[in-house]
Amino acid sequence: QVQLVESGGGSVQDGRSLRLSCSASGIIFSLYAMGWYRQAPGKQRELVAIITSRSTTSYADSVKGRFTISRDNAKNTVYLQMNSLKPEDTAVYYCNSRNVIRGTEYWGQGTQVTVSS
Repeated sequence: QVQLVESGGGSVQDGRSLRLSCSASGIIFSLYAMGWYRQAPGKQRELVAIITSRSTTSYADSVKGRFTISRDNAKNTVYLQMNSLKPEDTAVYYCNSRNVIRGTEYWGQGTQVTVSS
């Protein structure tokens, strides 16, 4: 059974930092691209950052220079370091794993991030 479990969310003030973690089980982690998405109230889910199986990264324009995605294949974990947080970063953050060749994709349950001004 595949599980993606996010942790690290919370409530912080404008300008502070948080680090999200997503621990995966039930998949060959190193073969999967991992991503972080977020969904704010009343908005569609959007891609925040992605890291491929070869550790190539890409980011949404809104978070470039502030967020960093990384992975530790030995721990089956992907991280999202979020610095200089803004109120507009408030959302539920979801972990995603995807293997295009195998045609498989999985989601975590989400973790709430709230940034107050």
